[in-house]
Amino acid sequence: MEVEEITEEALALPSEARALFADRLVESLDPAEEGEFRRLWAAEAQQRLYDLRAGTVQAIPGDEALTALRKKYG
Repeated sequence: MEVEEITEEALALPSEARALFADRLVESLDPAEEGEFRRLWAAEAQQRLYDLRAGTVQAIPGDEALTALRKKYG
């Protein structure tokens, strides 16, 4: 099976299955690369927390955010 075929099949999965698939792909990467991903995600989380505390962004309750995402991508 070619990469493009796998990609097409993966994109046809429901969103929760795609998220699980993506997570497993990331976990399968070289441990050195995984460390870099973790570092980047930690930096992103720190920036988001800073923005929230600084008042430059407004938090949205989780249920509202999920409803909006499901409406947009569901």
